[in-house]
Amino acid sequence: MEVLRVSAKSNPNSVAGVLAGVIREQGAAELQTIGAGALNQAVKALAIARGFMAPSGVDLICRPAFTDLLVDGAERTAIRLMVEPAPEKLRGPLAL
Repeated sequence: MEVLRVSAKSNPNSVAGVLAGVIREQGAAELQTIGAGALNQAVKALAIARGFMAPSGVDLICRPAFTDLLVDGAERTAIRLMVEPAPEKLRGPLAL
């Protein structure tokens, strides 16, 4: 699964485009964030990516989780957002 690192300075539209492309090619992706600003940008990107995917009948779901990373010799807690298409049985009308 491709890991996309998102920072507080990331452009949500750019991240959304990459996210949609990775999901179309590989079926799933992971957004990795450290800090509130980065998480905010990642959630915006996820909402935008849902809009990109909706015309093709694909709805995205997100499974958040915590993970510990080693950054510059220090342990940091990150939030991972695993993103994938919703299973057929969970799909309903796309409310965007």
